[in-house]
Amino acid sequence: MTPRKPTLTYHPFEDLGSLLQAKSFPLRPSALSCGRVSCESISPELDETLFRQAMEGVKPVSKGNYVERTFRFELPESLGNSEDAEIVSRLRELIEHGKGFRVSDTPEYVEGAGYHVSPGITERLHQGEFSIQAHVDLHGLTAEEAGVVFEQFMKWAVTVGKKGVLIIHGRGLSSRAEPVLKKKVVEWLTRSPWRKWVIAYCSARSCDGGAGATYVLLRQRPVSKGMKRGPKARRI
Repeated sequence: MTPRKPTLTYHPFEDLGSLLQAKSFPLRPSALSCGRVSCESISPELDETLFRQAMEGVKPVSKGNYVERTFRFELPESLGNSEDAEIVSRLRELIEHGKGFRVSDTPEYVEGAGYHVSPGITERLHQGEFSIQAHVDLHGLTAEEAGVVFEQFMKWAVTVGKKGVLIIHGRGLSSRAEPVLKKKVVEWLTRSPWRKWVIAYCSARSCDGGAGATYVLLRQRPVSKGMKRGPKARRI
C-alpha cells in the first residue's frame, strides 16, 4: 500500500463516528455505517443535545483574559515632518486597508499588444476602460483540457462579436516551477493563430482576479498580411 502524502488540511470530524459510538448516543441502528455518521439521520433535537454535551463545562473567557489581535501601524514621530512621511503614510494605508495596491506593480503582472496597436492600450485595458463582456474559467483543468476550452471560448467570442473577455487561469501557486495555465494562456494569445485577433492583453485588476486572470481585447476581424507589413497601418 502506498503511504498517504502528509497534509496540512485539518479534518475536525474525521473521528466523529467512533466518538459517537463510544459515547453511546441514542442513534438509530441505521445511523452508524462503517464508522461514519449519516447526516440525514441526525435530527435537530439530537444535534442540539450533542452540542450541549460537547460544550458542558465550557466557560466563556472574560474580557480581561484575552489579547485582542488587532494590527496597528504606528507612524514614527521622527518621520512626522520628514520627506518620507508621505511614503510611510501610503505604506500604512496599503497594509491596513489595501489602498494603493496595483497588480501591475508586481512581478506576476503580464501584458502584451498585437500588430500596430497604439501605445498605452494595455494600461487602459488594465485600468478597466474597456467593458468585459464574457469570461471563461480554466481552474482545475489540465493544460490539454484548458486548451480545448480556450479554443471553444475564443471561437464563440469572435463569432458573436465580443470585444473584451476575461480568462481565469489562476496564479499557479501550487505549481512546482511556474504557473502552467497562466503561461499557456499567454502562449496561446501570442503564438497561436489567435494572435491575429488580439489587440492587447494584460493581467486583470484585483476585483477581477488580479494576476490569476487575464483581460483580452479582441478585434472585429483578424489582422491581414497587408496590415502586418503596412508602415502606415491605422493604429487602434
